[in-house]
Amino acid sequence: MKRNTALKILNPILFVFVINQAITAIFRDSLSYKAFGIFHKAGGRILLCLIALHLILNFNWIKANYFAK
Repeated sequence: MKRNTALKILNPILFVFVINQAITAIFRDSLSYKAFGIFHKAGGRILLCLIALHLILNFNWIKANYFAK
């Protein structure tokens, strides 16, 4: 799969997990402990993996813009 195609798939998924983190943080008192654990804690771990993948896929851009001489 090409990098741009992977990013077109990854970016909306990343957005959904960021929104999930915000919503579960706001409504944490309304959720049971088990539901909070599933949606917020597990979602956070998945979000970190997605962010790492996003950085890996964009590393050439990061290198060109931030590490340029």
